[in-house]
Amino acid sequence: MRKSLTKKQIIRLKADIDNVFKAGKRFSLSCFKLYVCENNLSYSRLIVIPVRHYGNSVQRNLIRRQVKEIWRTNQGRIKKGLDMVVIVYPGKDLDYEEKEGTLLDLFMKSSSLVG
Repeated sequence: MRKSLTKKQIIRLKADIDNVFKAGKRFSLSCFKLYVCENNLSYSRLIVIPVRHYGNSVQRNLIRRQVKEIWRTNQGRIKKGLDMVVIVYPGKDLDYEEKEGTLLDLFMKSSSLVG
């Protein structure tokens, strides 16, 4: 079983990212902001963007990996055909379970979870 996101599951093109910011709906909770837009594909895609003031590069890469892992492990619950941009802001220090709960609440708030 693959323990990372495939290349097609990551939004890479700047035009696609800009489209999510322009046409997408915005939702936020505590230290996360989520933009969601339909992509007319049979799968969902994700990109995680920590703000520049979010610690040093080690901390930014850590939060990026953690958010991608939370998204990957809950992928069966996430609707297909969505582009998602998660922006991470500095704030309270949350452990992994709290981050997962906050992100799942954010996905639920945006109606991107199935069921």
